[in-house]
Amino acid sequence: MNIKESIQAFPQQFLLDPVVKNEEKLKSHKKFIILGMGGSHLAADLLSMEDFSRDIIIHRDYGLPHISEDDLKNSLVLAVSYSGNTEEVLDGLEIARQKGLSCAAVTTGGKLLAKADELSLPYVLLPNSGDQPRMALGVTTKALLKLMREEQALSHIFELSTLLQNDALETLGKEFAEIFRGYIPLVYASTRNTPLAQIWKIIFNETGKIPAFWNVFPELNHNEMTGFDGNSKTLPLSNRFYGIFLADKFDHPRIRTRMDILSDLYRQRGVQVQILDLEGKTVFHKIFNSLLLANWIAYYIAIGNNADPEKVPLVEDFKKLLG
Repeated sequence: MNIKESIQAFPQQFLLDPVVKNEEKLKSHKKFIILGMGGSHLAADLLSMEDFSRDIIIHRDYGLPHISEDDLKNSLVLAVSYSGNTEEVLDGLEIARQKGLSCAAVTTGGKLLAKADELSLPYVLLPNSGDQPRMALGVTTKALLKLMREEQALSHIFELSTLLQNDALETLGKEFAEIFRGYIPLVYASTRNTPLAQIWKIIFNETGKIPAFWNVFPELNHNEMTGFDGNSKTLPLSNRFYGIFLADKFDHPRIRTRMDILSDLYRQRGVQVQILDLEGKTVFHKIFNSLLLANWIAYYIAIGNNADPEKVPLVEDFKKLLG
């Protein structure tokens, strides 16, 4: 399916009942190390945000995180690669196996699937719909929850298949795309919602095919905002940005105050700002409601700019040159 069809069908991902292959070898753990790059680690970011008590380390590099051997031994290493061929993830898995650590995998195939079969590792085989990894966030989230034995969270996330009102989000996304087109998005959120700001930025990059940046309150009030306090020579730079502030009623009250004050200060300096309230009946609903909106905005920005919202040719070119 094309990317528009993928966005339209996204809520159906929450109907998936993940099946764990070699489940008899899956041990229960309280600590988790997620090996993932690009779109393949985004689900783990969201799990950390949905429940801050989860003991998750997300490793976006070769090898394993630099933590104690005891912590490594007490963790389940989850190798996540949508394609199954991500070299950093395969490298980390190999080192984890050499150390005798507990491992599991999430993939659609490739070398990772072959390795999981060869070693009889527990794994979830994702449906290969031909989507980009970023479009498989729903099924990847459910796969991770299954391997982490979070049955209660799995039951809660199932209801998103009906809670997410995609038609309304598409209409809203099309409206915002017209507002944001021609600008560089500057996505701000609270520290607790860091993953959302990061993923909005990634969606603008990969689907919208435009530069975008993110930061978090209150840290940005101590540094980044000063970059927009320009003079006649630097204002043309600042005016190319559009602030998108993701506001959450569960944030510290002072965060919303900071958002309101900064939005006024930015506007006085010629920087446009839109404050978007995060809405949802549950944390998962809030998360995926927001991300669906971001996908629609980015999709219609790309269409309006005559860009391909689906493919990522620069990434593919880079991989070929990397060898």
